[in-house]
Amino acid sequence: MKRQIYSSRAIASMLLTLSLRAFAEEPDPVAAAAEPPPLPFHTIEGVGGGAITPMAYLINAPAKGETLALPAVASSYVGLDKKNLQALTITENLFGRVELGYGADRLGLGDLPDDIEAATSVDIKRSDVWLHNFNLRVLALPENSFDLPLPAVTVGGHFKYNNGIKDINDRLGGALNSIGYQRDYGADFTITGTKMFTQLGGHPLILTAGGRLSQAANLGFLGFSDKWRPTFEGSVIFLPTSWLLLAYEFRQKHDPYQQIPGLVKGEDNWQAIDASWIVGSHATLVAGYGIFGTLANADANSAWWLQLKYEI
Repeated sequence: MKRQIYSSRAIASMLLTLSLRAFAEEPDPVAAAAEPPPLPFHTIEGVGGGAITPMAYLINAPAKGETLALPAVASSYVGLDKKNLQALTITENLFGRVELGYGADRLGLGDLPDDIEAATSVDIKRSDVWLHNFNLRVLALPENSFDLPLPAVTVGGHFKYNNGIKDINDRLGGALNSIGYQRDYGADFTITGTKMFTQLGGHPLILTAGGRLSQAANLGFLGFSDKWRPTFEGSVIFLPTSWLLLAYEFRQKHDPYQQIPGLVKGEDNWQAIDASWIVGSHATLVAGYGIFGTLANADANSAWWLQLKYEI
């Protein structure tokens, strides 16, 4: 079978690189002939990227000259050993420059309520918490701007609200305040750069690096402190074929809280490996494995997930 080799401009269109699709001065006729597949996929927080880290490429850009594209939606399930996570996410692209996103994340607490009751004799009367993510990202610099090999750069603001952690803290008599918890809402600010290289036989290698400023404890699932802390995140993505994407992701974590032995342990950096089947021009199916360290009272070092994303 003859191996398929892509030109760099055809690959850029295939990957839904917003800058080339929305701002290219001379559209490539080969790229224009085929509708690009739905990449990137959704993070669990509801922005374009991998499973746990964003990319600078925005999702589902409208055709040139149009204001809106149809939204992209995804459903994700993450197994976290004794805990679990379900995420429903949606994004909308405006003008090819702005990505609005929302993610509703339910974290099943596993054996944490039982461990809390054993240690304190308090029944927190909850088996889960909900984290609502409201995201705004702007493409500040399209890829290859000014006819230079520059990365695409996005900046983002992400407001988060935790429905559940305040009730738990109240039932514990404010015990979480003693370790650094301040409130059930907070914000993240991100800057992300992504650059594609096509020197490997014409197949795309995509590198992403970014920074995040956050107050969140475990992404916000345990609430928010009053201190801002910077962290690094990034990914390496390779497409060996037109229908398969492989990725490695890294997300640095910090410890905004002090520890409660047996109940709230320190946070660890997150690592993830993803494989995505590009089903067609509208859907992707993603499977992954994560090493997440500790999450509250227990390890989540054998995390796994599935995501189905569809661009309407």
